[in-house]
Amino acid sequence: MNIQNPSVRPLQKMFDEVPRRYDLMNRLLTFRMDERWRRKAAKLCLKDHPSHIVDICTGTGDLACHLARYNPDGARITALDFSEPMLAEACKKFNRQKLTGVEFLFGDVSELPFESESIDVICIGFGFRNLTFKNIKRDLYLSEIYRVLKQGGKLVIVETSQPKNKMIKSLYHLYLLIFVKYIGGFLSGNKKAYHYLSYSAIHYYTPDELKSLLQNNNFKSLNINNLFFGAATLTLAVK
Repeated sequence: MNIQNPSVRPLQKMFDEVPRRYDLMNRLLTFRMDERWRRKAAKLCLKDHPSHIVDICTGTGDLACHLARYNPDGARITALDFSEPMLAEACKKFNRQKLTGVEFLFGDVSELPFESESIDVICIGFGFRNLTFKNIKRDLYLSEIYRVLKQGGKLVIVETSQPKNKMIKSLYHLYLLIFVKYIGGFLSGNKKAYHYLSYSAIHYYTPDELKSLLQNNNFKSLNINNLFFGAATLTLAVK
C-alpha cells in the first residue's frame, strides 16, 4: 500500500501529536455526549446485519469500540487511520476494555486498500470534517469511499454541524471560539490542534450543504438527524 509522505499531509502531524489527551478532551468538550452519538452511529451501522464494516479515520478507536460491543452477528470490522500514534492508542484501549473482533489498519482514505464494491458500511466519527473542510482532496476521498461501497452500501457520518436557530448557533460558535480554542488548547497542550478544531467547526457545512455535497458525489437516500440542537449531525447516505 502506498502511504504518502507525512510532510505533504499537514493534518497528519497534528493528529500524531494529540493522542495522549485526545479522549479526555473529547469527553470534556462534549460533556460526554460524543460517546452517546457514537453509540447511535454504531447501532445504525449494524442495523441491517452487514458482513464488513470499515471505520475510517478511526483515531483512538472510539467508534470501533462501540461497533465491537454491539456486533451480535460477528460482522468483520476494520478500523483504519493514517496516524500510527492514534492507532497505537486504539489498540491499547481495546486491550484495556478486553474487546476483540477489530482489525486495525494503517492507511489513507485517498487509497483505501479494499476491492471495489466490497464493503457494506463505511462509518466515520468526527473525522469527516477533516476530509472535507477546505481539503483539496475532498472529492478524491469521497470517490474512494463510493468506490469501495457495495451497491446499496451505507455511509454513516457523525460530525459537527451548524444549528439552524440563530441564537443557538451564536452561542455554539462562542463556545467553540472561547472554550474549545483557548481552554481546549491550553488543557491539551496542543494549541494548534484545538485552534484548527474551533475554526473548522465554526465554518463547517450546514446540514443542507452537507446533503448537497453527498448528492453531488452520487450518494442517495440521505437522512440527516440533528444532535444537541444541531451542534452535530448523524448522517446516513446510501450508494
